[in-house]
Amino acid sequence: MTTPVTPSLHRTKGTSLHRQMFLVLRERIVTGRYPADSLIPTEEDLCNHFGVSRITVRRALNDLEVAGYLRRKQGLGTFVSSDLPAAREAATLNFVEALHKSAEETRVEVLSVEKTVPPPTIAEQMHLAPDVRAVHAMRLRRIGDVPVMVSDAWVPEQFAKSITATTLKKHAMYEILLSQGIEFGRVIQEVTAFAADPTFARWLDTEVGVPLLRLSRIVYDGARTPVQHLTLTVNPEHSRIVVDMMADSMNTLRTGQLVHDVPRPSAVGKKRAPSRR
Repeated sequence: MTTPVTPSLHRTKGTSLHRQMFLVLRERIVTGRYPADSLIPTEEDLCNHFGVSRITVRRALNDLEVAGYLRRKQGLGTFVSSDLPAAREAATLNFVEALHKSAEETRVEVLSVEKTVPPPTIAEQMHLAPDVRAVHAMRLRRIGDVPVMVSDAWVPEQFAKSITATTLKKHAMYEILLSQGIEFGRVIQEVTAFAADPTFARWLDTEVGVPLLRLSRIVYDGARTPVQHLTLTVNPEHSRIVVDMMADSMNTLRTGQLVHDVPRPSAVGKKRAPSRR
């Protein structure tokens, strides 16, 4: 069997070689390049293809077998499993409409609730003086036994009278704020990615260095006063962000805009601004 051309794996600090190989092979399996029940390349072929040792290949194949993507037959080789993990449903119109009808039920674990001074960057975004306290609440959500999301919320003290560990176990943060008479106005949010540190790796049951998605959101009331800074962190292994919009809003900032934080060539003395698309 021939294998697609792939650059050599990166021999730098970060994700191990066997993990990189695991990710490449898993992608080929879930996208159908290695179909169910098909024979994958031999260990020797994979060594030559990726430029790695047999030990690295065996570790990657073992991890794929444990995860249910491969099965080995003595004397015959390694085959793609006939009973692959369920593929994600494509984000079609029918899929989005189904999401509106039935939200996923999650179990909530309150990790911490405290009144403390927020970090300078968050204090600035929330229009808080450097020494002003806010309520800081962190929660972990699960579907069954699978951890799917860490929420990290900051709420100015004057808006956080009803926010306790007890109420956060029963209600979403926005429900608590609404119950206090707060009327939401605008919401500004951005999506970024970062490598899991040991704490997030433990919470989301993954490896250190695995890419995670982070959605940061600032919620304003009708008077344009920030009432909440919320950060949601998920593992793209289990979670994704789906957007539903009308076509006439597709190219407007209201439905999102890509911002590239890369310096752009500019005239001397002029301030460099982020590139947008």
